[in-house]
Amino acid sequence: MPKKIEIFDSTLRDGAQAEGISFSVEDKIKIVKALDSLNITYIEAGNPGSNPKDLEFFRRMKSQNLKNSKLTAFGSTRRPGITAEEDINIQSLLEADTPVVAVFGKSWDFHVTEIIKTTLDENLNMLRDTIQFLKSKGKEVMFDAEHFFDGYKANSEYAMETLRAAKEGGADWLVLCETNGGAFPDEIYRITKEVVDTFNIKVGIHCHNDCGMAVANSIMAVEAGATQIQGTYLGFGERCGNANLSTLIGNLQVKKGLECIPKNQIVNLTPVARYIAEITNISINEREPYIGNTAFAHKGGMHIDGVSKATHSFEHINPETVGNKRRFLMSEVSGKSTILNKIQRINPSITKDSPETQAIIDRLKELEHMGYQFEGAESTFELIIRKQLGKYRPFFELIHYKIMGEQPAADPETSSSVLVKINVDGQEELTVAEGNGPVNALDKALRKALEVFYPSIRDVHLTDYKVRVLDTKTATAAKVRVLIESSDGHNVWSTVGVSSDIIEASWIALVDSMEYKLIKDIEEKVKAYI
Repeated sequence: MPKKIEIFDSTLRDGAQAEGISFSVEDKIKIVKALDSLNITYIEAGNPGSNPKDLEFFRRMKSQNLKNSKLTAFGSTRRPGITAEEDINIQSLLEADTPVVAVFGKSWDFHVTEIIKTTLDENLNMLRDTIQFLKSKGKEVMFDAEHFFDGYKANSEYAMETLRAAKEGGADWLVLCETNGGAFPDEIYRITKEVVDTFNIKVGIHCHNDCGMAVANSIMAVEAGATQIQGTYLGFGERCGNANLSTLIGNLQVKKGLECIPKNQIVNLTPVARYIAEITNISINEREPYIGNTAFAHKGGMHIDGVSKATHSFEHINPETVGNKRRFLMSEVSGKSTILNKIQRINPSITKDSPETQAIIDRLKELEHMGYQFEGAESTFELIIRKQLGKYRPFFELIHYKIMGEQPAADPETSSSVLVKINVDGQEELTVAEGNGPVNALDKALRKALEVFYPSIRDVHLTDYKVRVLDTKTATAAKVRVLIESSDGHNVWSTVGVSSDIIEASWIALVDSMEYKLIKDIEEKVKAYI
C-alpha cells in the first residue's frame, strides 16, 4: 500500500448536485478556505462551462491565494466532430485559470453509442485530443473515467482502451468512477488492481454511495494501489451521495497510518465538518463516524463505567484525536456515576455523598416526571446543575412577549410577528421581528434583543427543531417536549423545554440555548486569560 493518499474534495461540484444543496459564491469561497486550511490536496470547485455562478466563482478565486490546495475545474471532453480548441466548454475550463483540470469522459460502450450517440473510435479520439490540448496549456489533468466499473463489466477491453487513450493524451491521473454506486468492494479491488498493474500511472477512485459502500469501496481501491480518493467532505452528493471524506480520512490516517493530511491537522477533522455544515445549512448526521455528535456518546451504565475506567474499552480511538469529544448521555440507564461526572465538571469538590448530588438527582427525577428528557439535551442538564449548585445567574429577564399571527398570510416568511421586551442589568430593550411561524419569529426577536448586549449571539443559529407530544390522550391540551439544536459555527449544543403550550416550551428551550452560549463564552475568556 502507498504511504500517502491524495485527497480530492468535490463538495462544491458533486456535492452541489445533491438535493436541497445550493451554494452562493461567498459560500463556495468560505468552504475552499476551510478545505485549504485542512491541507486537502485538490478542491474541485465547479464546472465553469455549466452556469454563470461557477464562472463568477472562478473569476473571484483568481485574487485568492491558496496556501496548500490546488483548485480544480471540472468539465467534459470535447464534443464529437469538433476540435478541443473549438469546444466552448473546453475554453471555459481554460478561462477558469486553475492549475488542475478534471475531465470526464465515457468508458462504458453503452453510454458512447446510446447516450452521446457517437462511435467508439471517436470517443477515444475525444479523450485523447482533449487531454493533449489541456496538457499543451500547462495543466495538470485528471481523466475521470465515468461509469468505469459498469463499463468494465460490460466490455472490459473497451473500458481499458479508454484509459489507454487518456494516458496517451498525457493524463496525470486515471480516476476510476463508480458512478452508479452499485459495485461491491471485492469488484472494486479486483478491477482497480488490474488497472494499477496494467498502467504505469497514478490511479484515483471516485465512489458513489447507492449501496452504502462508498467508503468501503474507496478503501478497497487504496488496498489495490489507488493513491487518490475522491468524495465530498460530508458525503452529500447525487442521489445517495458520495464517499464521505471525513470518514475516509479518519479510517485511512488514524486507523491505517496513511498520510491524507498533515498529522497536526487531523484534530481539525470535526471542526471543519461543522463549519462546512453550517455554511451549507444542513445538520450533520449525529451518528456519522468520527465527526458525529454521538460518535463518542455513551448511554448504558456498563458502557459509561467501562469508558470511565479505560476509554479504549468502548471507544475505537480517543475522540480528541479528530477534534470531537466524549459524551455521557443522561437517561434511565445511565446511572448515578454519570450524573456525578457531570457535576464534577462544574464543581470537582462534589462527591457522590455530598447533599448537592442527591438534590440534583431529586430535581432531575422531578423534571423527568414532568416530561423532560435530557438524553439529547445535555446543555439544559448542565444549566440545571449550575442552578442547583448556585453557579448560575440569568443573563436577562423577560418582561413580556406578544405574538401576532396572520392567516392566510400574504407571505409565509412573515406570517407571524413577535414583540419581545427584556431587561439586562436595569436596561430595557424592546424589539420586533417577523418570521415563518411564531417560533421562528420568537427566535429572531429574542436574538435581536440580546445582540444589543451580547454581540456573540449573532453567531448562533438554530440547526434543528423537534416537537414531541407527550400525552396524546389529552389531544390539543397535551404537554409537548421541544428539543432544539443550536450552533455558533464551531460548537453544537441541544436544549429542551416542556409545557402544554408549544410556544412556552419553545421559549424555555430558546432561553437555555442562548444562556448556555453566553456561559461558554465566559469560560473561553477565562481560559484564554489563564
